[in-house]
Amino acid sequence: MSIATEPGQAEGNQPGEDIAALAKGGRTNFFGFLLRLAARLPFLFIAGRWYGAEALGRFAYAVIVVEFAAQIATLGLKRGLAQQLSSTSRPHVDVVWDAMLVSFVASAIAAGFLITVPEVMFPNSQINGLEWFFPLIIIAIAWSDVALAALAYRRNVGATVTARAIVEPWTISIGAVALAFYSTRDGLILSYVLSMVAALAASLWPLFRSYGRPRGWRPEPRALWMLARRNTPLAAADAIEWGSRRIDIAILGLFFSPAIVGIYYVAQQVASLPQKLKTSFDPILGPVITQNLEAGNKAAVAKQVRQVGFWIIAAQAGVGLALGIPGEAVMGLVGPNFVGGTGALAFLLFAEVVAATAAVSEAALIYVARHRNLMVSLFMVGLQIALSFALVLVMREMDLPLLAQAAGPAIALTIALGVASILKSRLLSRLLGAPVSGWRWALVWASAVATLVGYVATLVPEWGELTIGIPLILLSYGAVIWRRGFTHEDRALFRMKEAQAS
Repeated sequence: MSIATEPGQAEGNQPGEDIAALAKGGRTNFFGFLLRLAARLPFLFIAGRWYGAEALGRFAYAVIVVEFAAQIATLGLKRGLAQQLSSTSRPHVDVVWDAMLVSFVASAIAAGFLITVPEVMFPNSQINGLEWFFPLIIIAIAWSDVALAALAYRRNVGATVTARAIVEPWTISIGAVALAFYSTRDGLILSYVLSMVAALAASLWPLFRSYGRPRGWRPEPRALWMLARRNTPLAAADAIEWGSRRIDIAILGLFFSPAIVGIYYVAQQVASLPQKLKTSFDPILGPVITQNLEAGNKAAVAKQVRQVGFWIIAAQAGVGLALGIPGEAVMGLVGPNFVGGTGALAFLLFAEVVAATAAVSEAALIYVARHRNLMVSLFMVGLQIALSFALVLVMREMDLPLLAQAAGPAIALTIALGVASILKSRLLSRLLGAPVSGWRWALVWASAVATLVGYVATLVPEWGELTIGIPLILLSYGAVIWRRGFTHEDRALFRMKEAQAS
């Protein structure tokens, strides 16, 4: 498999090599997803049982604001950097450090604003001394994202697994345990800071090893300005895509107490685990698409989108069923008070499956129709916000229980993402002149079998649902998908030696 480290190498890739690269990258990051799952659940257990729903809700709101600012501060370079490296004649290390400098300036501006107005992060609670400086972590988040994007261009997805699936989640889990003895008010935020700093270190070390230190590099203000300006539509698309999965928390904060927000946050975190399966392919899908677009091979791009789209839909549906059918047991693991968020969890898990087509289509649209993609994303978010307010207000008028009302934003998200999937896949299909949908009927049969197995699993005690039911749901679903849904190329995802030898 060729690794595009300098301009001109990308054009030599053959279709089989691209599929093998996608399979290898996805397989590596799927392993990372399992590691992240193993670390994320202990964190939610610790946060729910030791800190409580109110402290968790306060933490969730502050982190969402900071991470949204970090998304903007990367200026679209998480995905745009691959295009910069594919089309430049400059040394790649210089381009990477241009990107790092641009993201640093944007991060500093964002951090300065939030330090000045910390009430944006903590709207309903008193602010402690150190919390004023919490926004400084934006720099670490943005730098880590850019560094991992640069490594992904050279097909080093292992660095992303190490930083995001091992170092970051295990640091926050261990930190939450240790810092609980210091303060159950501030321990979660402090453990988050530690995890982001550790992830930054785990991102920069392989970056230096891969690209080396810049020699003779000088910042070029005009070039940096053009880089930031050129990536504006991409940065907006990234921020919108990320924000669509977090704006529900912001809306809940306007209507409900921090405790309700904390319960919904746990449901969101559990539901976001299948989303990591989609992001598992992002680091390798971006470079493969940009290289084929540079070569004018639109048919190959469509094929890659279809292939990866099916992988993601199949994986997310399986994980969604495994977590959703025994949803009460999963939420109860965090604490008895969190079981009321099971309804929101079900809709959020379904939303991730619905979103897969839009997400994979966007991976190509950001390079071939970034402005039209941005318009569709803006429409999606507008629809989501309008539906969220409408559903909450209607359910409040009907005097439904608070936790039922809190599921309104999850329902709105599902509808909005479904509309976005239809619009984005049709737009990309028209531009590429080929179908891009990853849908296959085997998904229905596999889901039906898994649902039947899951129903039987819910008849046993909760510990049995978690320890026996979840594995059986995954195994039954996977068996049907493997036999009825996977083609030879799909099976390359699991055939490590064949994928590497292609």
